[in-house]
Amino acid sequence: MQVIDAKALDLRSIIRRGDTIMWGQACGEPLTLTEALIAQRADLGGVTAFLGSGFSSTLKPEHADHIRFVGVGAAGTHRRLTKAGVLDVVPCHVSKLEGYVADGVLPCDVAFIQLAPADENGHYSLGLISDYIRAAVRRARVVIAEINAQVPQVPCAEPLTDADIDIAIHTDRPLVELAPAAITDLDRAIARYAEAFIPERATLQVGIGAVPEAVMANLRSHRDLSIHSGMLGDSAADLVECGAVTNVYKEVDPGVMVTGALIGTRRLYDFCHRNKGVRMHPLSHTHGIGTLSRLSRFISLNSAIEVDLSGQVNAEIAGGWYLGAVGGQVDYVRAAGASPGGRSMIALPSTAQEGKVTRIVAHLSGPVTTARSDSDVIVTEYGAADLRGKSLQQRARAMIAIAHPDHRESLDRALHAAQKAVA
Repeated sequence: MQVIDAKALDLRSIIRRGDTIMWGQACGEPLTLTEALIAQRADLGGVTAFLGSGFSSTLKPEHADHIRFVGVGAAGTHRRLTKAGVLDVVPCHVSKLEGYVADGVLPCDVAFIQLAPADENGHYSLGLISDYIRAAVRRARVVIAEINAQVPQVPCAEPLTDADIDIAIHTDRPLVELAPAAITDLDRAIARYAEAFIPERATLQVGIGAVPEAVMANLRSHRDLSIHSGMLGDSAADLVECGAVTNVYKEVDPGVMVTGALIGTRRLYDFCHRNKGVRMHPLSHTHGIGTLSRLSRFISLNSAIEVDLSGQVNAEIAGGWYLGAVGGQVDYVRAAGASPGGRSMIALPSTAQEGKVTRIVAHLSGPVTTARSDSDVIVTEYGAADLRGKSLQQRARAMIAIAHPDHRESLDRALHAAQKAVA
């Protein structure tokens, strides 16, 4: 491992024309390295950056002048790249990413990683992100590590050593943070209906956003919950500290809260530092159905842009703009369906644009992210539609019942028109 001064980092001697660069996504972004890439991009001869989610201000549409952006969706600040038409989206289940990187289906020539300082055993924690990073490290021609003194030493299933790193820089700078979303009365109304499907001793998977935050806030009186999720926010720490989450009854990794990403604030990062009750894993473990289906009462909670009357879910495109991602939604929906006592919920407000646009629709305006044959429970502020075992007509009635009252009549007309067309 070659250690160089961060100010002396010259990517022109490392990155080749045509290389694809991968880095830790979300709050695990190695900011010094990505900022250097942007500053030096004109001298690199044309490269590709593969993106997951992003929550920093590093990347802007004008940086596409010398960098081709490819990624799995428009989560966070990367939405501005899709709106500008400079992010080429790869529709992909999150569970596939690790294997795609390992097999070279998704190329990785250079890996940028952010690590915590080495522990007493010489092991480097991946800190805030572990999803497909280990696969990228194995695949890359060159691995450049930003060893940041402010990264927590979160226990990892696969920590790194000096042998995994080609070039290292040392920094001491604040990490990317994402504050918990503000919870409204609308979010609380949705959460109340969702909570009814979460039993004691359930194992939870939740995303980020106001509705998941509201659901987590409602679970403080539950006991012996567990968490096995692709990401954790500050609310996970809250539930552990109030005694709701113990991770005791998990069939896999008992006593340990499993995740692949910490997406929160310093409060979460400090909670996870050297916490033996938390462990970072790659995607094969956080999203793999073989692992998840062994968990009893696995409860999955995700969101959507819109859901049609048959239960088809669009979590990607609204108004012609790519605003979301395939993500891990289908992975978790199917895993919950395979789990003994498991349930999967898609939760969303019934309308958008101040009530003018219904999000329970007769026909999707975008792609089908989750098929109707996989859908389980759809939740809005007006109730929960349990779609299991229901016919198409029964599903439509259940979905109209949880739509906003102002839009139910038009949905009912659309249903009748569709039935007449078939007849």
